Amino acid sequence: MSFNASDPSGAGGSAGDVATIAAMGAHALPVVTAIVMRDTAEVFDHQTLDGDCIVEQARSILEDVPVAAWKVGFLGSAEGISSVAEVLSDYPDVPLVAYLPSIAWLDEEQQQSYLDAFRELVLPQTLVLVGNHKTLSDCLLPDWDADRPASPRELAVAAHQHGAAHVLVTGISLPNQHLDNVLAGPQGAITGEKFERFEASFVGAGDTLSAALAALLSVGSEPHDAVGEALAFLDQALEAGFRPGMGNVVPDRFFWALPPGEEGEPGEGEPVAAEEPHIEEPPSRGPRRIH
Repeated sequence: MSFNASDPSGAGGSAGDVATIAAMGAHALPVVTAIVMRDTAEVFDHQTLDGDCIVEQARSILEDVPVAAWKVGFLGSAEGISSVAEVLSDYPDVPLVAYLPSIAWLDEEQQQSYLDAFRELVLPQTLVLVGNHKTLSDCLLPDWDADRPASPRELAVAAHQHGAAHVLVTGISLPNQHLDNVLAGPQGAITGEKFERFEASFVGAGDTLSAALAALLSVGSEPHDAVGEALAFLDQALEAGFRPGMGNVVPDRFFWALPPGEEGEPGEGEPVAAEEPHIEEPPSRGPRRIH
């Protein structure tokens, strides 16, 4: 089950979660927590939903369908966080992947109340907290004043103090145009992948990674194995990304369903023509892994 905002760009939010979870071979149960007004370049505004409305959406389907994993994205407000946490608390054995997106577009008071509620109510139930290095640092170590960035282990220790078991820290800058992504616990780094930095700017990458991870956990994968596979999936989705509008690039979650590229393939923004509507065995497109 995915708790996330409605995103009309289709890049992230509930639409992104549904696409990613389907691409991973699982079935999504999307619960809308807010309505975000945005395009592929920026967020303009958002409308929160009543907490009871969020809970009723979730309870209605949970009485019918068993849930195997949770994915939490943008929950709209502190009230939305409280409502979602109430539902999560009734299923303590179901693994929770909590994604913390950048909320810099909210005003300062809204940001503070959101992060306070997130730390208090969501983190204690979280198996893996996912987020960009800067976003997690601002949330978990707001008073950090060292000359160096906080390490994944230090972020994991801070998250563990709030109850989260692991953190998956993305976008750690490395020399030579590479980025590191590290799964860490209080004892240190567990696993990770380094990738080449893309020249393009993306929207929806964090939702893609966290939804893919939740889908893998739903079938019983161990966190360290699931993280490696989810990172590989994200890297290939970004490599096959497309720009549907005038803003940022959107990950292509169904990269594996496309035929291999050939000479004379369509240009940017044009649809790819496939001779067959379905490929039984997707072509292998290995991720650009560094280690």
